[in-house]
Amino acid sequence: MKKSTLIAILIAIVLGFTVMGSYNSLVQAEEDIDSVWANVESQYQRRADLIPNLVNTVKGQANFEKETLTNVVEARAKATQIKIDPANMTEEQLAQFQSQQNQVGSTLSRLLATVENYPQLKANEGFLTLQTQLEGTENRINVARNNFNAAAKEYNKKIRTFPTKLVAMLFGFNEKPYFKSDAGAEKAPTVNFN
Repeated sequence: MKKSTLIAILIAIVLGFTVMGSYNSLVQAEEDIDSVWANVESQYQRRADLIPNLVNTVKGQANFEKETLTNVVEARAKATQIKIDPANMTEEQLAQFQSQQNQVGSTLSRLLATVENYPQLKANEGFLTLQTQLEGTENRINVARNNFNAAAKEYNKKIRTFPTKLVAMLFGFNEKPYFKSDAGAEKAPTVNFN
């Protein structure tokens, strides 16, 4: 065998292993994103599962404003209808998902703020337990979203660096969007005790 043929075969083998290694690392990074996204959805589902218990506890303890409860239930229903496939996730889909989840959070905040007018409800052990679980869930959601952004960052770095970028283009690996802060989140809320 000629020396040039042997060199060409060696180059082809090295190139093949490089492509294979890059492809496998992209698949692993994409699977990491899928797993982390499942954790995000799990935490939002946990919150959605707690809402009916919270609403029923509030209903049972006070002659509560029905509009507030209705808004919470409707926001929950809308938010649980949105499903995103992490393999085909777009920035627009993620923004729509985040918007619906923010609506749930907003209505829950209004519900919990309104509860302040009901001392007998604030003292109810069941309500306090649910409130604590919701607060913990909101923290878990934040951690899950941060973990998703970290996984998306690592994946996006991989598909943008050479030579993996060539493999990503060849096999159709695309950038993943990030969770972003809500509009106006950079402004600190005003606290007024008057």
